[in-house]
Amino acid sequence: MIQLHGTAFSNYYNKVKFVLLEHDIAFEEVPVRLPITDEDTLARTPLGKVPFIRTEEGDLSESQVIVEYLAARYPQKAIFPADPFEAAKVRQLAAVLELHVELVARELYLQMLIGRMTSDEAKERVERTLTRTIDGFKRIAKFAPYVRGETFTCADICAYVSLPIIGLVTKTVLGRDMLLDAGIDWKAYVKVVEEAHPAAQRIAADRKAEMAARAAAVKGA
Repeated sequence: MIQLHGTAFSNYYNKVKFVLLEHDIAFEEVPVRLPITDEDTLARTPLGKVPFIRTEEGDLSESQVIVEYLAARYPQKAIFPADPFEAAKVRQLAAVLELHVELVARELYLQMLIGRMTSDEAKERVERTLTRTIDGFKRIAKFAPYVRGETFTCADICAYVSLPIIGLVTKTVLGRDMLLDAGIDWKAYVKVVEEAHPAAQRIAADRKAEMAARAAAVKGA
């Protein structure tokens, strides 16, 4: 059985977990404490990142690599559309969102999560870049009701786990929700996904439980 290592606090962990749940692929969750510093675990995830998986064949890290592996290992699950162009468009949506929007917003995470202040120069750079890249994502995302149109795809899994944190971090650190300002009503979109997909409900509940556990640990420390 596949072992999924990481934490429910990670959007990329939740991306892989959502794929596994949505497509009814058996797996076991293994919590990982961050940061990863021991050599045994670093041998499995060389950059010390989550998620990573352990399989009968070996270990894999990087969420998109894992998803591609699952799609190849379980072709009957149709993780990506059968049509090559449609599959490529789904991958394009995911890549634009993750590499050009979420990765840029990530520079603000430490201020939101642990209070490590972001410099004004960095804030200005992030805001300027996000203005352009969010507009780019909006050009290709349909939200009708899903990001590719009427059909739920893997691009929606990526959007579901990343859009809320992008909206929250820009609101918290920059003083405005840049997604909402750009006309992307991610809150309504998340509601659509959760109403139709029990896997999303499970992701949300587990993330909430993890956040509550962390808060309790900090309070008790």
